[in-house]
Amino acid sequence: MGFDLEALREAVKTHGRVVRVVIAGIKGSSPREVGAAMLVWPEKNGFGQSGTIGGGTLEYQAAQAARSQTAPARLTHHALGPDMGQCCGGAVSLLSEVYDLDAVTALDDRVIARSTTDGDMPLSVKRLLAAARGQGIAPDPQMVDGWVVEPVHKPSRDLWIWGAGHVGRALVDVLSPLPDLTITWVDTGPERFPRDVPAGVTVVPTAKPAELVCHAPRGAEHLVLTYSHNLDLELCNRLLSHDFRFAGLIGSATKWARFRSRLAALGHSPERISRITCPIGDPSLGKHPQMIAVGVAAELLRPAQQNELKKDLSA
Repeated sequence: MGFDLEALREAVKTHGRVVRVVIAGIKGSSPREVGAAMLVWPEKNGFGQSGTIGGGTLEYQAAQAARSQTAPARLTHHALGPDMGQCCGGAVSLLSEVYDLDAVTALDDRVIARSTTDGDMPLSVKRLLAAARGQGIAPDPQMVDGWVVEPVHKPSRDLWIWGAGHVGRALVDVLSPLPDLTITWVDTGPERFPRDVPAGVTVVPTAKPAELVCHAPRGAEHLVLTYSHNLDLELCNRLLSHDFRFAGLIGSATKWARFRSRLAALGHSPERISRITCPIGDPSLGKHPQMIAVGVAAELLRPAQQNELKKDLSA
């Protein structure tokens, strides 16, 4: 994870003054990794917050301090055991920074580096920035020679969700907060979508969804769960001709048997058809939309699935 510039922009646009608290360094055990961050902002009836640096007491105290922070930036150090009574035996350094619209506009869109000591940029940081800008090598979030360096986070996975029914909506609710996903949500008309759509989700109403398949990146992942079996079949047909990183179809074993037969009749080989996963999710969780969504999300995110996706990309 890196610096989520888009989330910060949205928070500043909505709330005005925002304090970003990031774990800049750790020693020993820590509830979260370097680069984990949260945003804190004032509201009419108190304060709002998004993101997490973990740790219970650590996060609570950091949020409380952020709400009264007046300095543009502040670096603090916390021994989790002695200072906070936490089981983690390590120490954490937190960088808390105040952002408004001007401050966000001034940020670099590739790597964000700033000094915690007001010193000149050291050669070590210049080398990290040169590698990022010249060679595209994003550095890990880190504190080096008194500077905090974070790559700007870019979502690494394109997910297309075909269908805005109950399961589609539940999937968007579950998956949209995940920072590595860029979600494109497709259905047959604007009335199919909820009034409030999570930030970062692109809604595409179209009378002929299958015609959009050719516009999806070949490395995209797809979840097919429309209200129409005929549309589901046509989407699978188009995906098999277009290519994809992962494709999952909601349905029973009986539905999939029929689809396999029909896709074969359309000219797709058994090996090609087997690239589509059906059923998706964990049937043991039940058929409630949120239960299905949790099972499908777990399938998408589990390490074994990710290893298979990497193999597909390298093939």
